[in-house]
Amino acid sequence: MLEEVATVTAYNPDGWVTVEIELKSACNHCSNSDNCGTSTVAKAFSVKRQRFSLMSEKPCEVGDLLKLALPESVIIKAAMLVYIVPLIGLFAGAAMGLWLGDLLSVNADYTSMIFACIGGVSAWFAGKRQAAKLEKSSTPVITAYLGQAVSLHRG
Repeated sequence: MLEEVATVTAYNPDGWVTVEIELKSACNHCSNSDNCGTSTVAKAFSVKRQRFSLMSEKPCEVGDLLKLALPESVIIKAAMLVYIVPLIGLFAGAAMGLWLGDLLSVNADYTSMIFACIGGVSAWFAGKRQAAKLEKSSTPVITAYLGQAVSLHRG
């Protein structure tokens, strides 16, 4: 299970809690972040937050921290849809273009490149649509109620 800490932003008495998660970038976590161009670009963009609602077994207050978990299988399926499916479309389109070019006695290299692009882009859109459906159907579960955040600032 992949776990992440979320902050409660709203709670309804019927058990629904709205949480917010700060999406972290992989940049700025290694020893080369001061000398890395990718890290500099990542710092230029604002921190992204994701907000969603889920059922809670316990009552919560705004500002409470919850530990949420999501099965790894969901992440693996989403990665397959985003990365592998377009590659399959690319190769299938290239093979179809090569076959069609030979069949029509035209330059098979050009038809192969054109069909590879069409197949890759089509498969990317199809994978993206399936990933959106997967995201809607997979809801994280609350694994721990951590309470309120502790502030270390003196006022």
